[in-house]
Amino acid sequence: MNPIYEKLQSCLACVRTKTDFVPKVAIVLGSGLGDYAKDIEVVTEIDYSDIEGFPVSTVPGHAGKFIFGYVGSVPVVCMKGRVHYYEGYPISDVVLPVRLMKLLGAEVLFLTNASGGINPGFSAGDFMLIEDHISCFAPNPLIGPNIDELGVRFPDMSHVYDEELKVLIREAAEENQIKLQKGIYIQLTGPSFESPTEIKMLRTLGGDAVGMSTVVEAIAANHMGMKICGISCVCNLAAGMTEKPLTHDEVQEAANTAAPLFKKLVTESVKKFGNL
Repeated sequence: MNPIYEKLQSCLACVRTKTDFVPKVAIVLGSGLGDYAKDIEVVTEIDYSDIEGFPVSTVPGHAGKFIFGYVGSVPVVCMKGRVHYYEGYPISDVVLPVRLMKLLGAEVLFLTNASGGINPGFSAGDFMLIEDHISCFAPNPLIGPNIDELGVRFPDMSHVYDEELKVLIREAAEENQIKLQKGIYIQLTGPSFESPTEIKMLRTLGGDAVGMSTVVEAIAANHMGMKICGISCVCNLAAGMTEKPLTHDEVQEAANTAAPLFKKLVTESVKKFGNL
């Protein structure tokens, strides 16, 4: 058996000894959504450290647990804290949680993150619906022998972000009077922030926001046939667009400020997903 798939099956078996909950929607909680569980009717929680072989987040603002419960009537599993490539984990471990949530039953993956704005029309605190992504800078999680049990060798990437889900998110934003930008998200490896010249390059490539997560997770989920959507919270303008140096504290502060609206948008969107 492929060792990556064997590890995934081991994690699945471990989780199933702790809960038989079957989620419909998997939510990856980015910066600013760390306390989102307060808005969920929680059924059970499982610490990442209690799952043998599971990667544990080391980033401030990212706790490490799965939360199973309900948003409205929709059964969900939330990743409270994600794992990033820059933490030193192999890319297969970075996407292991998403793959695991699919095997637990999730049909929809809702990705959230904090990002730097590249589009000059964006402001700190804006929310951006991810229309598509650019994946050139982080290792592709499908490199290596294909795991046939998960998906095909050469998955199509024409429509990674599901059109129906995007419509529902836009409806939720409009109904709750939440301003929603749209654009292209680019993942770099981090952990250093980008240089001003790199931001110019990313803007030339067509990017609207940049961060250090999300794209590899979307690729792995798409490989497994999940329906995917994503919202990015633009927490600052990227390097070179202002005179202000970039810090993680600034990103965390902006994410926390935007959190109430962000949580509202995610909650109302997920409730709509229940009708799919």
